[in-house]
Amino acid sequence: MDFAELEAVEGLRWPWNAWPPSRTDAATLVIPLSVICTPLMPLEDLPVLPYEPLFCSRCRAALNPYARVEYRSALWVCPFCQQKNIFPRSYAGIADHNLPAELFPTNSTVEYILYKKPNPSPNEPALPAPGPAFVFVVDVCSAAEELRALKNEILHVVAQLPENALVGLVSFGSMVWVHDLCYTDCSRVVLFCGDRELSSSKIQELLSVSRCQKTAISPSLQRQGFLVPVSEGEFIFSSAIEELLCMSEVSEGHRPLRATGAAISTSIALLEGCSPSSCGRIMVFTSGLATVGPGMVGETNPSKAIRTHRDIINGNAPLNEKAQNFYEKLAKRLLDRSLVLDVFACSLDQVGASEMRFPIESSGGLLILAESFESEQFKRCLSYIFKHEGVDHLDMNFDATIELVTTKEVMICGALGPCVSLHSKNSNVSEKEIGQGGTCSWKTSTLTSKTSISFIFQVGDHQPNQAPGPVFFIQFKTRYRRGNGNIHLRVTTAARRWARHVDVVAGFDQEAGAAIMARLAISRAEDYHPRDVIRWLDKMLIRFTAKFGDYVPEDPSTFQLPSGFSLYPQFMYHLRRSPFVDIFNYSPDETAFFRLALNREGVVGSLVMIQPTLFRYSFDNPPVPVVLDISSVSPT
Repeated sequence: MDFAELEAVEGLRWPWNAWPPSRTDAATLVIPLSVICTPLMPLEDLPVLPYEPLFCSRCRAALNPYARVEYRSALWVCPFCQQKNIFPRSYAGIADHNLPAELFPTNSTVEYILYKKPNPSPNEPALPAPGPAFVFVVDVCSAAEELRALKNEILHVVAQLPENALVGLVSFGSMVWVHDLCYTDCSRVVLFCGDRELSSSKIQELLSVSRCQKTAISPSLQRQGFLVPVSEGEFIFSSAIEELLCMSEVSEGHRPLRATGAAISTSIALLEGCSPSSCGRIMVFTSGLATVGPGMVGETNPSKAIRTHRDIINGNAPLNEKAQNFYEKLAKRLLDRSLVLDVFACSLDQVGASEMRFPIESSGGLLILAESFESEQFKRCLSYIFKHEGVDHLDMNFDATIELVTTKEVMICGALGPCVSLHSKNSNVSEKEIGQGGTCSWKTSTLTSKTSISFIFQVGDHQPNQAPGPVFFIQFKTRYRRGNGNIHLRVTTAARRWARHVDVVAGFDQEAGAAIMARLAISRAEDYHPRDVIRWLDKMLIRFTAKFGDYVPEDPSTFQLPSGFSLYPQFMYHLRRSPFVDIFNYSPDETAFFRLALNREGVVGSLVMIQPTLFRYSFDNPPVPVVLDISSVSPT
């Protein structure tokens, strides 16, 4: 079974499919011990179990096929900590010929339904359970034709939303307008100054909404009209969208006044106070630079240029740090309420996406850069986000947490990707932190079937008389809320061998190794100059080839790598020249977009981004991909 086939079964890619048993040997591998996990990858014949999982009383690992079962004693022994656990009465009939699904040898991944939305009694009226909330934040400084195209797309999306989905509308220019969608006599809005940073409680006070929700449809939701179900407010929402006009306040020869940061902060406060469910998306549609209020990254005077990479590196971008600090505070508020921030920036100029990157990425949101709201790229992306999984709910997942359980010899260093640390430590959390470290559990506000997160590990310190066993285990527990309101827990338990050098080399996955190094390079680029990151990549490649290459000293023509390593230098060659590392001729917004996109991709998607694809064409056969090398060029 090759690496891609293993990924189709587990949803995991391992750069090293066998690990050395000592920390010293692991350090010489250059590429760290790691796993690229796609938590919600679609798996064939995935068992979905309508009951709660059994957890080990000591380490909280879920029951899995690697557990040893003592049928007579009705016990199971946890493979992670060797704790004996008693089966509950519901497992009374368990036997070697009558196993529960989670103990089947082929079921290394199972999914449990922890909560299912109850069906209403036939004699009782059905209370509509609230769906996810969507707040559309619209920039009214856009050109008239751009605003017209945007309004058409938003109306098209809202018309396809489930009836229980909640919608809200916030528009902004130099001011922020929060639209009341229950007031039918005329258009009613609450107006906020765009140049002021208000606290969440102050915004809720001015909107007359409360943070306390006790029931499915709370009194707070019924009293206010800023967030309403589609079934009740679609007509008024559509009318409010159609009435949006270009309200750009522009002095001649100046940029428009845009209070993007204030609009996002107001939208978060609205959802904090009105949304009865702890999930929702704030979707920002903007076509220009934030020039006023919190989060501003440029001034209205065009003679004062927008910050460049050189300005940021040299400390000549005073607005950059203030904006980043503001958006970092917003990121915490987003994650506390499991809210997602999506930004659709359709402009030929920068909009400040670089400063917004942290709340977008940590919440699992999307950043789309396009030239126009009329572009097919923008329309396809918006349509893709709102695709349906069933008749009455969207293909969206919210409020996701990922927890790792490992055997005692494996230490957790951190995670790289769209998630944040929950600072939940145990004895298997390493003091060495990489990315979001210092924890064994992480959170993100949303996950898609393609979202991938890289987890970094190291071998623990063993006493001389405590050599590790022949195998080790890692369990991934992903809890999330589906678009239909059900809460699921997906459990993947993987086993790999401790091995000596020869077996470690045989288990190397060069594609996964390149993807891991790309994420590590992006992480280093946040703290180091790009030239230093490129030097680091070169240094790592030299160490790697010196470790695994075969050559005669002082004779370069004799150098060769094992067949399973031969493409890795080529991947590094293209990575060091890619826009993920090299910032020359790219704006900060473009760099943020590239890095955010790569940081959530799986192995295949990462390689497509890192290395251009070369196809060979012929009259007799369909196009086939070939190595991007001069050896692939036909002599005729």
